[in-house]
Amino acid sequence: MTIEPRLLTIFALDMQLQQFTFIAFTHRNFEVSEIGCLHIPEDQQQERLNAIKQGLQLDEMMFLSTCNRVEFACCSAAEIGKTELFHMLVQHYPELSKAKIERLTAGAEFYYARTAVEHLLRLTSSIDSMIIGEREIITQVRNAFENSKKMGLSGDFIRLLMRQTIETAKKVYTNTAISTRPVSVVSLAYLHLRDLNVSLDARVLIIGAGATNNNMGRFLKKHGFKNFTVFNRTLSKAESLAKDLRGTAKPLADLATYMGGFDVIITCTGSDQAVITLPIYEQLLGTDKDKKIIIDLSIPHDLAPEIVLKHKVNHISVDYLQKVSKENQQARAQELEHVESIIAQAMIEFDALHKERKVELAMRCVPQKVKEITANALNTVFVEEIQKLDEESKETLEKVIAYMEKKYMSLPMLMAKEILIQN
Repeated sequence: MTIEPRLLTIFALDMQLQQFTFIAFTHRNFEVSEIGCLHIPEDQQQERLNAIKQGLQLDEMMFLSTCNRVEFACCSAAEIGKTELFHMLVQHYPELSKAKIERLTAGAEFYYARTAVEHLLRLTSSIDSMIIGEREIITQVRNAFENSKKMGLSGDFIRLLMRQTIETAKKVYTNTAISTRPVSVVSLAYLHLRDLNVSLDARVLIIGAGATNNNMGRFLKKHGFKNFTVFNRTLSKAESLAKDLRGTAKPLADLATYMGGFDVIITCTGSDQAVITLPIYEQLLGTDKDKKIIIDLSIPHDLAPEIVLKHKVNHISVDYLQKVSKENQQARAQELEHVESIIAQAMIEFDALHKERKVELAMRCVPQKVKEITANALNTVFVEEIQKLDEESKETLEKVIAYMEKKYMSLPMLMAKEILIQN
């Protein structure tokens, strides 16, 4: 039995949707440092990503890498699961230990077919981001697609999906207030610094090197701050964060004797008592009489309460930030419903777009077939009759044929689209 090429084309595009997979390593399941081991330097991406594409036998691929996620979008003839992922990591990340690879494989999130499409729409609309409403993600996704296209990794299906994705994200940011009321403590703390007109050269002391301060430090660096000193009980963790921030690392014990001065303190430790006591604060302050900014993200607080009473301080506590966050979350509840409705409509639109593309690909041979039939009629079947016509009749005949060709090329396409979409 022979299957017509146009039917094979429709079948192939359907299979691309059925076998479209997102493999995601995100902040939900991993520490930022764990995700970092999957980043691929830009100058290595062409070689390494093409090797991954060939190794997994992918038809198309896109690679997304940000500070808190690494994701692989894959179109393949066969389903990709944890077994395939494990072998891919072993082969293409040889620097990772077996234990690390097992941990990454176990924690990876898999999205398939329409669920994968929805995942990309939700991610780019920022409701699946670590910081809901963060507009930067749309640029990161668009750049990931452009890079994948430039490297020859992606193809027609991902191109079609990205078209819908970017249009949807623009609708979300234009028609909702999802990005105007931040809810994360990190983004709220940054906005307070911005509103206080803190110089980008400000001396920032970061006390504690846990997840919150890692996020806070990277957020500040992203927005242009560049003068960081990190204190932590475990020096290696302070060094790791300081390296990311291009700052200086010190053990927490050195805080009591530090004389480098500061403009902003950001503190978040696991201590059950004040880490910044009045004597330590006055030692840090020295002879400096300027008003300082202290962001205390710890529960219980790291800052001794008498410091705020005795010194000029802009004190931003985690209690206050959480109160603002709760108010914003309540205001955003209605916006999230609006965003969900936009995404639901986008899924319907993508289904229609996908079906239309199937028709276009299946019928792209129609114009050539019509021209072949026309040429055969003019040059073979009716050649003697045409030769008997005068020039004016020949011109009229050519106009009629051109008109018929145009209609035969466009009308079947439109009718096929309508029938396919209706059914």
